[in-house]
Amino acid sequence: MSYYPPVSPYAAGLGCKCPRCGQGPLFDGYLKLRKECEQCQLDYAKADSGDGPAVFVIFIVGFAAVAMAFVARYVLYAPIGVALFISMTFAIGSILLIIRPLKATMITVGQPA
Repeated sequence: MSYYPPVSPYAAGLGCKCPRCGQGPLFDGYLKLRKECEQCQLDYAKADSGDGPAVFVIFIVGFAAVAMAFVARYVLYAPIGVALFISMTFAIGSILLIIRPLKATMITVGQPA
């Protein structure tokens, strides 16, 4: 059995790296998990984040997007189409930016090293 120095699950998660060695990539594509780590051969078969990342992202980004649409519409007096465009652009961009590292962090925190 090989020795692997301790890796912070949060650093590995935010970097989308293996929870055991912190070197190998966690994903094979955008959100699809690899079968195992390329560096240490840790099996990812039982690593599953479920719907947790999606729920967190929906609550966080949804609140911010609604607040942004409200401010654009009622504070800046933007037309409803412009407020909707600003809010939807923000929401889609934020979701694509946040979902991957959040899913990786939830996997690495729950994965035994």
